[in-house]
Amino acid sequence: MKKTLLITSLLASVVLFPKESNAIQMPCSMVLDPIDEGLTNARGSALIYKVQLIPPSFARTNISILSVHLPEPSTYGEYDIYEGFAFIPGEISWRFRLYPTPEEGSPTWSGRFDLITTKLNNAKVQVRASNSKTEKLGPVVLNNDILSCK
Repeated sequence: MKKTLLITSLLASVVLFPKESNAIQMPCSMVLDPIDEGLTNARGSALIYKVQLIPPSFARTNISILSVHLPEPSTYGEYDIYEGFAFIPGEISWRFRLYPTPEEGSPTWSGRFDLITTKLNNAKVQVRASNSKTEKLGPVVLNNDILSCK
């Protein structure tokens, strides 16, 4: 009887008071801030959520990035585009092209990646300059940590 009472009490405490997890709650979004404080208008946002792709399969995680008021990629050297870059330090990374809108002066750069199958605990999300011909990834322009995703 005492054993049953003890087990019931332990199970109830786990159900009623679960341990907080480092896992992010999806969907969520976060602001991507500039590395260079001189880029006063440059900002971005990242939307992170689960997507169900066709044909039906298990849900994947999507990262969509929108960034505005970025300098020309060539400002950083031999770069001609921007890419979204997400990574879990020491584990895995994903990179995907951001496409400019036809706005004059300073286009909006945006893109998405739908095929993430791992949990994004401790991940970082960035916008980086890139060379589309050599595929060389350049410096970080905007970034933030997944823990800021709300």
